[in-house]
Amino acid sequence: MPKPTWNDKLSNSKPPEIKRLEKPFAGMPDGGIMLIASPEIIDAYVRAIPRGHTVTVKAMRGELADRHRAQFTCPVTTGIFLRVVAEAAWEKHLSGEPIDSITPFWRVIEPEAPLANKLVCGPNFISEQRQKEKPSSR
Repeated sequence: MPKPTWNDKLSNSKPPEIKRLEKPFAGMPDGGIMLIASPEIIDAYVRAIPRGHTVTVKAMRGELADRHRAQFTCPVTTGIFLRVVAEAAWEKHLSGEPIDSITPFWRVIEPEAPLANKLVCGPNFISEQRQKEKPSSR
């Protein structure tokens, strides 16, 4: 059986979950309500970021938690799912989709972030896309 592609992982993901923490986790207290998002939720969020704007992963996690009536969004799964979203977008781009039609993951992943170095596209691509999208000064 062939290894699943990043797009397979994106489209065949588990639904999001809301969990009450039974013990402290990653700076979140015991009893906290945590969203475990999904690649699809992360993808939709990133697609909604307007051209020329960026959002930090921390801000994204906060907004997603608010939208799903949770106190926190899991930092571990968010990082994993953000990578799935980015690699799936890159796969689409490599298969011929125009850059304007793929999920603009560079609006969330900073070129200096450890995740940027793990991506097939690399941090230079992220920097280039951010530079291209910078609003021109008038």
